[in-house]
Amino acid sequence: MNKRIGRIFKGDKVIWMVFFFLCMISIVEVFSASSGLTYKSQNYVGPIAYHAFTILAGVVVAIITLNIPCRYFKLMTPFLILISVVTLLWVLLAGTKVGDAGRWINLFGFTFQPSEIAKGTIVLAVAQILAAMQRENGADKKAFKWILWILLPACVLIGLENLSTAAMLFAVVFLMMFIGLVPMRQLAKLAIVIVALAVVALSMVMLVGHEITDEEKQLTKTEQLDQPKQKKNFVEKMFHRADTWKSRIMKFGKAKPTPQEYDLDKDAQVAHANIAIVSSGIIGKGPGQSTERDFLAQAFSDFIYAIIIEELGILGAGFVVFLYIILLYRCARIASRCENNFPAFLAMGLGLLLVVQAAFNMMVAVGLAPVTGQPLPLISKGGTSTIINCAYIGAILSVSRSAKVKKEKEITPNMA
Repeated sequence: MNKRIGRIFKGDKVIWMVFFFLCMISIVEVFSASSGLTYKSQNYVGPIAYHAFTILAGVVVAIITLNIPCRYFKLMTPFLILISVVTLLWVLLAGTKVGDAGRWINLFGFTFQPSEIAKGTIVLAVAQILAAMQRENGADKKAFKWILWILLPACVLIGLENLSTAAMLFAVVFLMMFIGLVPMRQLAKLAIVIVALAVVALSMVMLVGHEITDEEKQLTKTEQLDQPKQKKNFVEKMFHRADTWKSRIMKFGKAKPTPQEYDLDKDAQVAHANIAIVSSGIIGKGPGQSTERDFLAQAFSDFIYAIIIEELGILGAGFVVFLYIILLYRCARIASRCENNFPAFLAMGLGLLLVVQAAFNMMVAVGLAPVTGQPLPLISKGGTSTIINCAYIGAILSVSRSAKVKKEKEITPNMA
């Protein structure tokens, strides 16, 4: 029996344990945080049954992916790049909108975000470039140029609808280039250019964007449709989400009011997330005992970490952070043992992708960053995003299982 289980759950055992704990936390906390969905659907079991099925499907995808030798991932890159480009253009031209963001594609009854596929594709491509252009003293100078040719168009296509995802992807690739020993002079120049472009983009957002007032937020969809639509010029169409971006920046930059001055009707997400955190204590209220889940929008997704803090306390929240740290550490450990460069860069890139996104989400929940809409990987309720994240875990496990390992003398430090 143990041998059969071992044949199925192959690869790094620690990553499997981290994956298991994250999935269990996800099922418990999403079940607790989905009270709004159960109220709307009048179905107590439906939302959590769907999420549990998604997690189970993700585990199957992870098992399938880990059984693919990592060298074959290279063959998938051209097809994944083609799919990413087509779907990203598709979502810009005819994407399904939720709120003011058109990030989704509805295909044969399934809705997914092309950016989720594009993130892994870019990491896969960058890993190949860094591996192919490694020299004795680090990466060849030309590697930097080839990476930018792939990264920048992807970030632009993603950023028009999902700026936070584009920024996160750029940060991950920048870290991969740093790990891949791309010349520091090139990275420094890139950092300066990005800061300059960020200042220009921020200026454009503040100039073109209109800060959304609380009265406008409270308008019903019918009232919004009845309002006369103003024609937008090219710049306004390119920055059609500038209103949302400006509102988030302005709110984050404002001085925090005292508890007595706080108005729960204004910026309710941040307000109720703060209430959930401050009412948690060391051990929390207990699983399923959250009160803020009934008031916090997207409690099961963007702000699930606030619910985790409320129910599991500082200890539970710290345990979740610890799991992501262990995940990144094991990816680094796997990468250090790889004889070839490609699987090493792939494992580190995918590990960074998951952990950096988790850091984004947790920083938003505790008020250290403006609201971005990034879910907590492997914990937040999701459909295709959850399954794709499970595929990333499967790819890391594939590297741990099938990548050629360095000889013991090369990985064991000299004790003499």
